[in-house]
Amino acid sequence: MQFSIGVEYALHCLLYMIDVPPGKSVGIKDLATYQGVSETYLSKVYTKLRKAGIVKAIPGVNGGYALALAPENISFWNVIEAVEGSSPMFQCAEIRQNELLLDKNNLPDSHTKCPCLIKVVMLEAEEQMRQYLKNKTLEWLHAQVKDKLPKEQREATIEWFTHTKSKLT
Repeated sequence: MQFSIGVEYALHCLLYMIDVPPGKSVGIKDLATYQGVSETYLSKVYTKLRKAGIVKAIPGVNGGYALALAPENISFWNVIEAVEGSSPMFQCAEIRQNELLLDKNNLPDSHTKCPCLIKVVMLEAEEQMRQYLKNKTLEWLHAQVKDKLPKEQREATIEWFTHTKSKLT
């Protein structure tokens, strides 16, 4: 199981958006340039984030995107689900019913009424990961980064996003 690079780009870009002043937006071109990623690719990621209600599109000449929710209400899991979809990671195909020694016309209760133990374990593990990622929010990430990045770098990033839009368009 592997999440696409879109999840990483989304989380980084959303993190930058936290410090954008209220009433302002950030353009895909600015975010893509800052991350060194294709504008087309990032636009597709942001379409998914918008559909999930994580960001909102701001129309107009100076339009772009803004957070649609407060950072404390956007979890890592929200972002993962928006970008990757909501299908379970483990797909049980019930292959135990294909065992060579089973009578296919008279399957025992252990194969028809009991859930597959492999499936049970995998779904429990997925649920634990989901809960962990639901507890990690953009607000938490912002606080962690703030404590670890030098003040000058944080300020330079905020300055770049606050004043770059006019230089790129």
